[in-house]
Amino acid sequence: MHELGITQNIVAIVNEYAHGAKVRRVLLEIGKLSAIMPDAIKFCFDICSQGTVLEGAVLEILEIPGLAKCRQCGAEIALEKPFGICNCGSVHLDLITGEELKIKEIEVEEVCV
Repeated sequence: MHELGITQNIVAIVNEYAHGAKVRRVLLEIGKLSAIMPDAIKFCFDICSQGTVLEGAVLEILEIPGLAKCRQCGAEIALEKPFGICNCGSVHLDLITGEELKIKEIEVEEVCV
């Protein structure tokens, strides 16, 4: 399960950017073609965030659908797998979306001094 290592890296990156502030929410973008299971990330997040500024934070995951552009006719087609065939018959596709793994937003508690 490579999601554990991915989640450990996500927690480390968010922890670094939070600069010690308590993290309330993290929004991830995960492409449906990325071979990353969002449910596994959510499960690992609770474990990996224990004892950090992310403990108790809400993890939201936005799944990005697969989209490709045909090199032959220029049509854009939706993909459920990292390969496909265009209506024109071509299998030469360039992926546009679906392979993402991004930390899109981090929400931290405001510190009053």
